[in-house]
Amino acid sequence: MPGVAVVRDMTATSLALAGLAAPAQAALLGSQVGQLLVALVAVALVIVVGKFVLKLAWRLVTIGIVVVAAFYLLSTLGLV
Repeated sequence: MPGVAVVRDMTATSLALAGLAAPAQAALLGSQVGQLLVALVAVALVIVVGKFVLKLAWRLVTIGIVVVAAFYLLSTLGLV
């Protein structure tokens, strides 16, 4: 690709970080208890995020019901 320069130091930082993170990850995921812990934390995060998304969804559905009911009532009375 023209105009792209790769400097020697650009990969050293990412490789150094990968070298530091790999032993910690291997130690945590190396046992079944560690894998279970990671899975439970992931499930907990999904539940927490889902709780907020569903709370917002219920509000939107409730607002939609009120708006449609009001429009239906007004159109039944011949005002709209």
